[in-house]
Amino acid sequence: MSKLLAGQIAIVTGAGRGIGKGIALRFAAQGAAVALTSRNKGQLDQVAGEIESAGGRALAVAGDVTKRSDVARVVHTAAEKLGPVTLLVNNAGIAGPYGPIGIVDPDQWWAAQEVHLRAPLLFMTAVLPGMIARRAGRIIIISSPRCHMLTPSLSAYSLGKTAQNRLAELVANEAKEHGVKAFALDPGSIMTEMADETMNDPDAQRWVPKMVERLHELKGKMTPQDGMDWCTSRCLAFAAGRYDELSGRYIDRTDDPDEMLEQPPPKPPRTSP
Repeated sequence: MSKLLAGQIAIVTGAGRGIGKGIALRFAAQGAAVALTSRNKGQLDQVAGEIESAGGRALAVAGDVTKRSDVARVVHTAAEKLGPVTLLVNNAGIAGPYGPIGIVDPDQWWAAQEVHLRAPLLFMTAVLPGMIARRAGRIIIISSPRCHMLTPSLSAYSLGKTAQNRLAELVANEAKEHGVKAFALDPGSIMTEMADETMNDPDAQRWVPKMVERLHELKGKMTPQDGMDWCTSRCLAFAAGRYDELSGRYIDRTDDPDEMLEQPPPKPPRTSP
């Protein structure tokens, strides 16, 4: 049986652990050659080793997703060693800083936006020319339902995810005529290392205690793999082209993509010359 992503070349950011690792392993198992990137080379090497031990192809390239020179190097190395990039998963993220506007440190808040927005922009800037030239490519941004929740003291994360959704929509619109697709996806609830860090963060405990309490409840009920299988299956379906007609959309955990395909498309936004 042929694999769904045979012949595809993927870059996954934040691939050393958590959701990024899960997506990379799933893509590789379905035939994609995967370039893994994050700042932690040791974690990347471990994931690459897991993929190669299972018979897949992987490349570990450490770098800072917010630095243009690092992103250019990651993309160039991936293309040189694996082939032209056909899939991009913008997964790298940061949960904090926590605190109400007026108290939260503006520099930390803005640094979070560099991860949420500058990083996807840099990677898109690096891979889109090739995708457009080949008239094929898919981009997935890992978003969050916090994009439409008014969660006090979580403005950096919430606004970053809201902006990511709009970025996916804008890129999908611009690249539509060139055959490139872009999506923003809610990964669902997964007890990753980031969740553990949030629960142990004094600022999170102070400013978002209900969220921390909820994470503790989930941790007692589910393992990291419980949500990971659902998340990676959803990402695989989009990477394989099953839902190309939903390009530009944000797909929430509660959405059914098959039902969305049967519904009339949403009213297009106003355009200007």
